[in-house]
Amino acid sequence: MNRHLSGLNSGLIELKTQSSMSHYDLYAIGNALVDSEYEVSDAQLKSMGVDKRHMTLIDTPRRAQLLEHVKALTPRQTGGGSAGNTVVALAQLGGKAFYSCKVAHDALGDFYVKDLQARGVDTNLNHTRASEGQTGSCLVLVTPDAERSMCTFLGVSAELDDAALHPKDIEKSKIYYMEGYLAASPTGLAAALKGRQIAREAGVALALTLSDVSMIQFCKAGLDAMLGDGVDYLFCNQEEAQVWCGSQDLNVVKETLKKLAKMVCLTRGPDGSEIITAQNSWHVPAEKVQAIDTNGAGDMFAGAFLYAITRGYSPDQAANLGNHAAAAVVSQHGNRLTLGQLSTIKAYALPAHK
Repeated sequence: MNRHLSGLNSGLIELKTQSSMSHYDLYAIGNALVDSEYEVSDAQLKSMGVDKRHMTLIDTPRRAQLLEHVKALTPRQTGGGSAGNTVVALAQLGGKAFYSCKVAHDALGDFYVKDLQARGVDTNLNHTRASEGQTGSCLVLVTPDAERSMCTFLGVSAELDDAALHPKDIEKSKIYYMEGYLAASPTGLAAALKGRQIAREAGVALALTLSDVSMIQFCKAGLDAMLGDGVDYLFCNQEEAQVWCGSQDLNVVKETLKKLAKMVCLTRGPDGSEIITAQNSWHVPAEKVQAIDTNGAGDMFAGAFLYAITRGYSPDQAANLGNHAAAAVVSQHGNRLTLGQLSTIKAYALPAHK
């Protein structure tokens, strides 16, 4: 068995199922960001000097410069952050989620806390708040081809540390989920790794999302640390997978990735998703839709997939739910779906449970 999986049991993942053992389906750690989404042309994106389709970290002066470019536009403001989107999706589908993150004592921080509460997500923010600084925010620039380009100002989220962790809640969760973006933050990475150790020692399944090509290019050591000796679930899109593996050949990519995780969830946009284990693989077709905005698609897939997995559905059934939920997200502007939308999707994308 590959060294990355030496610490994991063979076969499919066995999750804690007894209510006495687990009270959260998903415990996640990541950056708390408020998204401001703008519709821009490719020419505008170019004039702003923004790297298309990817996430770029920005500082205060750069943020002010970019806001000057879009000051005539009206943004859509929503709660965001990659892992934040994932826990919200799982909670809206009917799961129980906890999110460790950090916000400031400001208007955006208040907005973020209330957003999590309204969507049924438990969080450390009910107990710990930063007293100064600015809450993290993300300028999401959507071009007519539906691609999203993100400029992220981390604010106090860059100072996320292990004080945000609730060890006893990690121990009583089915899955511990790490946001790959934390690889860019020394304290955030250390917190994610401490949570990983707590989860591993408690027999909690581990999950990681690679998050973005920029993380692979500039923060790969942090991602390697989160992978450690292997995780149970690895989420990535096709571009991230190809860059990670240094190959455009999907067969090479699949063989490489399955050495890192018990189950790899590889999303491929209109080509659906690939679920890969050492023993099996499933190609799950995508729902045919007209994409308007791809922001949050991968996060939504992960939340829906993990909801179904924690309810005992098979990997291909879970991926089918993930595909349909992601298709609904890209068919609209914004990174979130309503409770009604997700209830409808769950009703037709999942079979009646045995």
